[in-house]
Amino acid sequence: MLNVNVQLQRGEFALDAKFDAPTPGVTALFGRSGCGKTSLINVIAGLTADGTGKVCLDDECWLDSAANIRCRAEQRRVGYVFQDARLFPHYSVRGNLEYGARRVKGSATAGLFDDVVTLLGLAPFLSRRSGGLSGGEKQRVALGRALLSQPRLLLLDEPLSSLDAARREEVLPYLERLRDHFAIPMVYVSHQFDEILRLATHVVVMDAGRVTASGDLGTVSRSPALQAIVGPDAMGAVIDGKVTTIDAASGLADVAIAQGLLRVPAGMLSPGQSLRVQLLARDLILAVSEPQGLSVRNQLRGVVRGIASSGGNDLIEVECAGVTLLSRVTGAATRELGLHIGTPVWVLVKAVSVSGVAALPP
Repeated sequence: MLNVNVQLQRGEFALDAKFDAPTPGVTALFGRSGCGKTSLINVIAGLTADGTGKVCLDDECWLDSAANIRCRAEQRRVGYVFQDARLFPHYSVRGNLEYGARRVKGSATAGLFDDVVTLLGLAPFLSRRSGGLSGGEKQRVALGRALLSQPRLLLLDEPLSSLDAARREEVLPYLERLRDHFAIPMVYVSHQFDEILRLATHVVVMDAGRVTASGDLGTVSRSPALQAIVGPDAMGAVIDGKVTTIDAASGLADVAIAQGLLRVPAGMLSPGQSLRVQLLARDLILAVSEPQGLSVRNQLRGVVRGIASSGGNDLIEVECAGVTLLSRVTGAATRELGLHIGTPVWVLVKAVSVSGVAALPP
């Protein structure tokens, strides 16, 4: 478990953040620029000398200002990947990677070196200088250097923020491989929710130096704290499932979700694959009687569990098929349909409306 309860004052900005996250796994710090995400991971890493409070990872306490415990950064065995790769320009890729390995004393790293090079696809670049690499390639080298230091915790501070969309898509699969291959706890900082959707197992939402929501992605995806940042159009339930069958004729895949089934675009999916999908609230239609003769591929029966009103619209929380979904409807529709807590409804979702499909580890 990663336990964090820290305070930091920087001029008029005050950081007062508390959360607990399971390990191993990827804990995402999510929030607008300037909310304190980088300040928080710098305290966790020990790069900030005046942070107070408590930081503990599993059986080790790195910071406990009340008990006068303050481990130096090098004692914490933290790997840190910055927004810019910060490679040594006079070293080759191999030299940059070996620098990370040299931080580990008395440990055999030959097998790990080969493993990291293979995992991150770095073999073609080993003899090249960092100045000749693309932005995405540099970040992959920075990831490899951090991994070769054999960290107990890996911190990634918006590692994709300096990359264009194409380079981001190039690096994301490598981050997924890293998550799935190594049992290293990670804290991943981002203000891009699509990255969080693909990578995170636990989410900490921050605003103005404070934690406003914390928990598993499925729970946080429905929180008002998240909506305040991403806006109503990006709100939606995030659910995990497993592909059961592929229908080549229709181009759709059947995905088992808790107690139900969801049909999504098959794409490159395969039977047995675990995945995560986001169902946007704006795309879900509610009906109070069983629909007939519709082209909608997903029709799930459920019960209204919550209604939150904002700006003339209502966000309806529906429990169905063992999961909780969100649907955004007008206040007029809520009244006309007679929706209230406990109302039985049907949730309609077009297969093409399923967004943010992301592969998960098996």
